[in-house]
Amino acid sequence: MTEQHSGFPRRDAEGRIRTLGDLLGVSLAGLVIGVLAVVLFDFAFASFGAGEFGQANGWLAVILPAWLYWEDFRAWEFGAARVVAALAAGAAGVTAGLVAAGLAAGLPPLLSGGLGAAGFTLAYAVVWFPGVRWLARRTG
Repeated sequence: MTEQHSGFPRRDAEGRIRTLGDLLGVSLAGLVIGVLAVVLFDFAFASFGAGEFGQANGWLAVILPAWLYWEDFRAWEFGAARVVAALAAGAAGVTAGLVAAGLAAGLPPLLSGGLGAAGFTLAYAVVWFPGVRWLARRTG
């Protein structure tokens, strides 16, 4: 496989992310950026009197990691392997996110939702990356 470009994350010629470390690194960086953006917006709205700080939905932080996962999903050729892997990873991600958010239920929504988004981000990557490769080898 030839490398598509020399940026980060490293991708193969088809545009798929090459290593789990790259997928985790970029998705967690996106999560941190998302959390910071939600905190900034929540602080701005709270300073204008539109509610208390910490009441924004921390789940919004998952937007950038989800976008990355969508782009990696699209890079795989059409077939059942990518759909099954995405469904399994989505189920694992949502479950891990809901468990994390549930364990932090007494905390403000910004924090509990952020923890839920982190649980989703980690679980999705860990299931998607090896899952789609294993399924593609089995079906392709």
